[in-house]
Amino acid sequence: MKDDFPAWRRWMVEKQIRERGVANERVLAAMLKVERERFVPASEKLRAYDDGPLSIGHGQTISQPYIVAYMSEMLDLQGCENVLEIGTGSGYQTAILAELAAQVFTVEIIPELHESAARLLSGELQYGNIRFRLGQGKEGWPEFAPFDRIIVTAAADRFPENLYPQLREGGSALAPLGEYFQRLVRLRKRQGRIHTEELIGVAFVPLV
Repeated sequence: MKDDFPAWRRWMVEKQIRERGVANERVLAAMLKVERERFVPASEKLRAYDDGPLSIGHGQTISQPYIVAYMSEMLDLQGCENVLEIGTGSGYQTAILAELAAQVFTVEIIPELHESAARLLSGELQYGNIRFRLGQGKEGWPEFAPFDRIIVTAAADRFPENLYPQLREGGSALAPLGEYFQRLVRLRKRQGRIHTEELIGVAFVPLV
């Protein structure tokens, strides 16, 4: 069955992502390259390319492939940016970001997920442009701020206040916001002020 994964990945990119409007070729190439089956539990490998989220344990999920691609496109990464990711989770979104940005700084609060993602990404897959931190995502990573982009991969009522000063002037952030009905929101920092733009409806696990 392993030999089917490349074909399933191509199908995912063409049918789940490109046909829904994601057009950034760098994002599509990253989604085609990163082996999603490496980021799910063994029991879920044959569902790795399903059109939806999957459980990764600890009450967390790996996001729907389309949402990963859409969020990556909305970050508008050119390859020179430093990105802060809040919520490493399985490490799948982290890997996509590492394909698209210069450096990724990712924070995870659950020790088991932090350790497994670091072992997979830095060890097995040998990404050299990812830094890992075990800690409270709402605090960000001020030692390496400011960041060109910030992406939050769990839902909160409001964008975490501590992250505003960690966003570089001219930069942008993405976060799912809302308690019951969530919207993906893009925040842009212009002349010291935050401008918000609502994008699409989403459903993420809560930010803890």
